[in-house]
Amino acid sequence: MTHQQPILLFDGVCNLCNASVQWVIEHDPQAQFRFASLQSDFAKELLAGYDLPPAALDTVILVENGKAYTRSDAALRVARKVGGLWSLLSAFLIVPRPLRDLVYNFIARNRYRWFGKQESCWLPTPDLRSRFLGS
Repeated sequence: MTHQQPILLFDGVCNLCNASVQWVIEHDPQAQFRFASLQSDFAKELLAGYDLPPAALDTVILVENGKAYTRSDAALRVARKVGGLWSLLSAFLIVPRPLRDLVYNFIARNRYRWFGKQESCWLPTPDLRSRFLGS
């Protein structure tokens, strides 16, 4: 399954993840990204096509050009696509993924404790609804 625009899948109840999505929206004036919570049926169907576990709530997933990127790969690729000075963060892609993912995994393991979580997935405002898939 391929999509024309990059899709960012995120943990819809995680406050850090929701804040990250809102940050991407704010820094994406061309509206190139589409979003879906990992808890949605849309995400579960999409992940099945990429051989990724549907219960992988501990990572952000970027689906772009027929490929799925997880963890630090996804985050750094998003920074590159957002552009501006943020694209400089993509230089960390030269760091071996296991090292980058150590940091990513540490934050992912502690995100609920540090940032909290919501009882249900965040709902986009009506003007943003078209950018969210499966909502």
